[in-house]
Amino acid sequence: MARTTTRNPLLLAAAGLALLAAGGAGWGGWSWYAAAHDESAAYAATRDEVLSAGEQAVQNLNTLDHRDLRRGLDTWRDSATGDLLTQLTAGRPEFERQIQQAKTVTTAKVLSGAVTELDTRTGRASVMVALRVTVTPPKGAPNAKESRMLGELTRTPQGWKLSALGQAPVGSAATG
Repeated sequence: MARTTTRNPLLLAAAGLALLAAGGAGWGGWSWYAAAHDESAAYAATRDEVLSAGEQAVQNLNTLDHRDLRRGLDTWRDSATGDLLTQLTAGRPEFERQIQQAKTVTTAKVLSGAVTELDTRTGRASVMVALRVTVTPPKGAPNAKESRMLGELTRTPQGWKLSALGQAPVGSAATG
């Protein structure tokens, strides 16, 4: 007489679930590894670093208090590199004189910012930053103005620094 073996359906189901769990864990591990070693993740982290450095530097160069002029101008110097640093250094004595005479306090607040260009290979980037700049004269009410600034950044051993800064054009320059 032939003997028939019956398999326990619960044992088969448990084995199937264990196999699925092992496969899911393997896929999840591979996905995590691939994401952690993906160049786009490193690029995104660099973009975030550039945006943060750019916003801070633009804010720094639009903030100055005549009562603590040396510290403010040192912050400007520490935020810049290249041609911009050269311009700030060369113009510092005249600028100090003008601010001491005007006795103004200028503060900037970043409203928004974006990286418009990033080349990690060459260490160059561009940002656009919207600011609200408030100038407080020695007498009278503070005057606030919103502006957009375009900045170029260069990677230095100390991090990303502004190498150029200017006003963003407003409106259309060309007419049909």
